[in-house]
Amino acid sequence: MTTAVAALVIVTTVGAGCTAGVLFAFSSFVMPALRRLRPAQGAAAMQSINLTAVRPPFMFAFAGTAVLSVALLVVAVTTLDEAHAPWLVVAAVLYLVGVLGLTMAYHVPRNDALATLVADAPETTVAWERYAATWTTANHVRAAAGLLATAALGIALHV
Repeated sequence: MTTAVAALVIVTTVGAGCTAGVLFAFSSFVMPALRRLRPAQGAAAMQSINLTAVRPPFMFAFAGTAVLSVALLVVAVTTLDEAHAPWLVVAAVLYLVGVLGLTMAYHVPRNDALATLVADAPETTVAWERYAATWTTANHVRAAAGLLATAALGIALHV
């Protein structure tokens, strides 16, 4: 592995680890805390979180890591005979499918639907409880994919 590729892997590892950490935090304590609140409060808090999440600090790590993962796929395809190549493919696919893909296909539509709810409307209670349970379950998958991508990148640096 060249120095440039190693630097790319290290930066991608940091981005994947940062993103995985955010997702893990949501699975482990943010969503459980929001679910302890009254539904109107939990829904309103999550609506605010969803607006705040799509700002540069998090989006740089989240989307930037996706771009770097594509670059790693290109590197892997051009170095298939090297030991690190399969690990780069695994890491990139885990991040692109398990983190980015699941976010775009599953979480964003649910976040958009949540944004339309009026926090204190009667139907919000049922909608929030369904949202919180299913969103969190799918988020466990995203967190695991991000953590596994981070591990695969570490292995790629080691082999």
